[in-house]
Amino acid sequence: MIHAQSLTKRYGPKTAVDGIDFSVAPGRVTGFLGPNGAGKSTTMRMIVGLDRPTSGTVTINGRPYQDHRSPLHEVGVLLDARAVHPGRTARDHLLAMAATHRIGTKRVDEVIRLAGLDSVARKRVRGFSLGMGQRLGLATALLGDPATLILDEPVNGLDPEGVVWVRRLARSLAAEGRTVLLSSHLMSEMAQTAEHLIVLGRGRVLADAPVSEIIAKASGDSVLVRANDAARLGALLAAQGAGVTSAETGLLSVTQVAAARIAEIAAGAGIIVYELTPVTRSLEEAYLELTRDEAEYTTTQIPSEGTR
Repeated sequence: MIHAQSLTKRYGPKTAVDGIDFSVAPGRVTGFLGPNGAGKSTTMRMIVGLDRPTSGTVTINGRPYQDHRSPLHEVGVLLDARAVHPGRTARDHLLAMAATHRIGTKRVDEVIRLAGLDSVARKRVRGFSLGMGQRLGLATALLGDPATLILDEPVNGLDPEGVVWVRRLARSLAAEGRTVLLSSHLMSEMAQTAEHLIVLGRGRVLADAPVSEIIAKASGDSVLVRANDAARLGALLAAQGAGVTSAETGLLSVTQVAAARIAEIAAGAGIIVYELTPVTRSLEEAYLELTRDEAEYTTTQIPSEGTR
């Protein structure tokens, strides 16, 4: 369990994290999202004692990180996979970390195999690709068989097989009752991996809810309706309070009225419906809507292909 209460971090006049409260429960993967500059990295650094809060507290399993006598057994952390001595081999790096907690070589070899590093374990880290370095960082996080995992962009640089491995790993660890906090900018991966989301914007919590709830709250779910008399059906639906737009000839996009009700109205008017397709917002769309006014760094919007 990770628990933050009134957690605040200021750098001079800038408030990076603004009095946030949240809990990361065991037994599920919690996604940690937010635009660049939202305070995610600062928050994770405060969780593991790399930054000191200006005020407020954050604990892991009831204690601040620095109060744990054997932190590798309590918390596995991946914040910067490049934070490894480049002259060491992968195995030597893991052995050095293991020695600090009296972890045996058997466990070192286990995490090497688990992370798929067998063929490069005795190679120096300076020659590692981004993906290989990421696998080493994950192996290091798993070394102490910790009850809590904090992983920042864990699939960065991984090939498709590695991405799937991380996804399954995170979910299996959570299924064992561990606490898993996972930060990523890849909404497609977050949608397939996380069950719960904490979303930050400008240092504040914008959402703390299950993934399904965050998607459901996003406005814009619609139903595509293709009919033999789309114009008349559109008028009937508008009279029922629906939002109706014509996507193309004979095709309507309808909001605020459920698909079943649309079918009933069409049947009552003798209108033949050829297509009735509910269109649900994706996590990416829900996230963009949620953070639209909270991004510190914004870019010029490029029209989608359908609007050019």
